[in-house]
Amino acid sequence: MTTVRHEIDGKVGVVTLAKPPHNLIDDALIEDLIAAYRAVIADGCRAILLRSSQRHFCAGAEMQSWGKTTLIHTDQAKLESMLRALEDAPVPTVAALNGGVLGGGLELALTCDMIIAADTAFLAQVEVAVGLLPLLGGTQRLAQRAGVARAKEIAMLGRRHTPEAFERWGIINLVVAESELASASMTWARQLAAGPTQVIKGIKMQANLEARGGIAAADARQVEINTMIWETKDRQRGADAFFATGPATAVFQGD
Repeated sequence: MTTVRHEIDGKVGVVTLAKPPHNLIDDALIEDLIAAYRAVIADGCRAILLRSSQRHFCAGAEMQSWGKTTLIHTDQAKLESMLRALEDAPVPTVAALNGGVLGGGLELALTCDMIIAADTAFLAQVEVAVGLLPLLGGTQRLAQRAGVARAKEIAMLGRRHTPEAFERWGIINLVVAESELASASMTWARQLAAGPTQVIKGIKMQANLEARGGIAAADARQVEINTMIWETKDRQRGADAFFATGPATAVFQGD
């Protein structure tokens, strides 16, 4: 039975972690997650919402399997392939966090473009408590979002943090009441799905290039990305809407 469910809601691909009791990570869950992303993309979604059906978004690794049947952390090529499949999905991704978001669970959330958390969630990079370091790229992604000093604090001390602290540090985008998490995260995903798809894809490429290689890496592909966007219907629709109604009211749907 799959550990991850997926469906299409309008133009949003809804991907749901569904492995009782706490969505603990092993190779099977990661493979199911990647397969779910690919399935909703193949079905034509324009945004992906990653959420959980369990009490916790993801409470970390299935420790009994790590080093035995879960070996992704020992295979550099497989690890990079997994991160690219999630981070470089050709549509924007939104994570909706509830309950515990710990260890590998936080690392999965950090592969998403935007993160919304319930005010009752708690977040931590806890691996240091069991003699490990974050195995799925969490430290470096925390450093991207919050700076090196804060990333070291989070990973070295292993403390649990409130979502409000993570929002203040720039790690997550928004904190909402637990009762509003489902609607708020879906609203963001639907807004992204309704936007100019190829333009948003280009923005995502620019941001990811900068995050990995700095401004020079993004600048080196700027004209290539410009050309990709210039040749799409999105650009023409945007220009047509602008000249027809003016900048204050120009709104259009992407392909």
